[in-house]
Amino acid sequence: MISWGRGLPLAPADLFEVEARLSAEERQARQAVSRFVSQRFLPLAQRHFREGTFPREIVPELGALGLFGMSLSGHGCPGLSQVAFGAAMQELERGDSGLRAFASVQDSLCMYPIHAFGSEEQKARFLPRLRCGEIVGCFALTEPEPGLGGGGMRTRARRSGGDYLLTGSKTWVANGSLADVAVVWARVDPDDPRSARAFLVEKGTPGMAVREASGRLSLRASVTSELQLDEVRVPARNLLPGTEALGLRAALRCLDRSRFGVAWGAVGAALACFEAARDYAADRVRRGRPFAGLELARERLVDMWEAIVQGQLLALRLGELADRGRMGHLHLSMGERANVRMAREVARSARDILGASGTADDYPVVRHLMNLEAVHAAQGAGAAPGLSLGRAATGLDAFS
Repeated sequence: MISWGRGLPLAPADLFEVEARLSAEERQARQAVSRFVSQRFLPLAQRHFREGTFPREIVPELGALGLFGMSLSGHGCPGLSQVAFGAAMQELERGDSGLRAFASVQDSLCMYPIHAFGSEEQKARFLPRLRCGEIVGCFALTEPEPGLGGGGMRTRARRSGGDYLLTGSKTWVANGSLADVAVVWARVDPDDPRSARAFLVEKGTPGMAVREASGRLSLRASVTSELQLDEVRVPARNLLPGTEALGLRAALRCLDRSRFGVAWGAVGAALACFEAARDYAADRVRRGRPFAGLELARERLVDMWEAIVQGQLLALRLGELADRGRMGHLHLSMGERANVRMAREVARSARDILGASGTADDYPVVRHLMNLEAVHAAQGAGAAPGLSLGRAATGLDAFS
């Protein structure tokens, strides 16, 4: 029996033995990422959180772990299962949401669109270097003006001889100033909101300016940027040409892959908060006994543990459905919404258990608590998946 604190028994976080449901390959991938997070990233986390920076030097190491293009095949990508990818995202977010977001952007939002919609020349030119972490990618879709649906996208791509000229602004671009290549979405027909296409804009292209988003109190151990495009000349060979790459539906396919990682990653953040709160409560004595033994603390810890176990099972089932080609939009919306909500509640409870110490970054709780606010906001503050789930549950559209 493992013990913790003052010799009290340690309840296994993986109570329903999710680990046992993983294949040997999936388990090996999760354990390798877990070791990397514990030994390599966590000793850096506090400093980068305080300084608002990302440890760029670890990117090749992440590539060596096979984290980029993990579930893609060809061009050196390992072609592992969706469950393996999800388990890796869980471990990365146990370290920090910014670490998971970095890998998710590189994999799901840069490599995936090139893999799914790119030409063979584009795949050969970019995927091997992205896979090993030699270069960094980003995904530029969100704009300062609200509304991406319909006519909301204002970034334009105008044909100029054999090139395109891109003009517009993109905001909340994760990895932006680190990126060597950006997947930029722009409309090629100003009168057709369905004409959005993806362009590969390489670092140093004249007319593209990148600056850091200032004042962030969340996802500080990461990079978030704004892109300004002023007649940026992009060769036609850098347009993703796939027949399915036309319109925002293609962009949403990429985002769905990222959302899958969020559903798993949220479990990792919750686990980090739970373990910090459990250990803190075990080491503090109140009225002659460990704080964890008092009814109030025990009730909070059990509620947190129960919620995490449910989140683990939901994420596992989501991955199993994805590997069978049966994961639909509703599965993804419910998995992401439920697990992000669960992680936010666990983080808040953990902060309460730590008391004033829960506001200090000597413990990971406040870092995860603040990060999860950005993760929640990135999913439309829960409203976007809630709309589709509400429609399915009631048969009524919120806007009809």
